[in-house]
Amino acid sequence: MQSGFAVQKLNHIAWRCRDAEETRAFYEDLLGMPLAHVVRADTVPSTGEHCPYVHLFFRMQDGSFVAFFDLGDGRATAPDPATPGWVNHLSMEVSTKAELEAAKARLVAAGVEVLGIIDHDWLQSIYFHDPNGLRLEFSWRSLGPEYLEDCAGRAHGALDDWTRDKRANRLGAAVVPA
Repeated sequence: MQSGFAVQKLNHIAWRCRDAEETRAFYEDLLGMPLAHVVRADTVPSTGEHCPYVHLFFRMQDGSFVAFFDLGDGRATAPDPATPGWVNHLSMEVSTKAELEAAKARLVAAGVEVLGIIDHDWLQSIYFHDPNGLRLEFSWRSLGPEYLEDCAGRAHGALDDWTRDKRANRLGAAVVPA
């Protein structure tokens, strides 16, 4: 199937933050992601609406970014009360298990609550929250690329099974509090 284009990599994902400097200190000083770009404006380019903001971009090793908007009102992104807290998160990859362990140690030393190291069979992860309450994950791929190639060969079948069971109400899904 040819689409006429190919998505190359993540440019950035963006959220609202409550305080630009607090967010900068966490992502740059603690996580080691350099502040690479700051945009300050009074008008939103895509909509034309008036809304003073600063847009921060923190660079990852592959050249992609995690970005934030500070709207100057001290409010962060609000979680969706209909979604369990573990669902929405950003996973960022480190190269080795030693780096994952070092990241955990650094976060814990800074007073950040860290869950894990969790073994997901092909991936090992730690979970923690940024100052805005966003759930973050650092992960290390413990299995090689052949594992994911094998998974890709089974992915459509697995999704078809899920869809069939969901439509037949055979999931026994948990009830999420409103």
